[in-house]
Amino acid sequence: QVQLVESGGGLVQAGGSLRLACVASGRTFSTYAMGWFRQGPGKEREFVARINWSGSSTYYTDSVKGRFTISTDSAKTTLYLQMNSLKPEDTAVYYCATTNYPSIRATEYDYWGQGTQVTVSS
Repeated sequence: QVQLVESGGGLVQAGGSLRLACVASGRTFSTYAMGWFRQGPGKEREFVARINWSGSSTYYTDSVKGRFTISTDSAKTTLYLQMNSLKPEDTAVYYCATTNYPSIRATEYDYWGQGTQVTVSS
């Protein structure tokens, strides 16, 4: 079992920044990687970014490349998503999740956090 708890969401103006955190506990050593997904109003859940636990491999969806950075802490218990130059279209509930595969498919992620709301005003 893996438990995930996100934090750091909020309301920010366009062009601003937020840093999301996801604290992981339980059998995290048994997972390959962690990722961030988001689900905007009336939209399907979409992949945002992924990092393997060693930090040697990251992957981003095109719409956030150059603006978002995914990372983990040295103890490998916390996942971060630094979001800069935020746009109104980034408004969504953001979720962290674990996977045993280098995947961008939500169906291949098994444990999920409860989500944190990010709202970007224009």
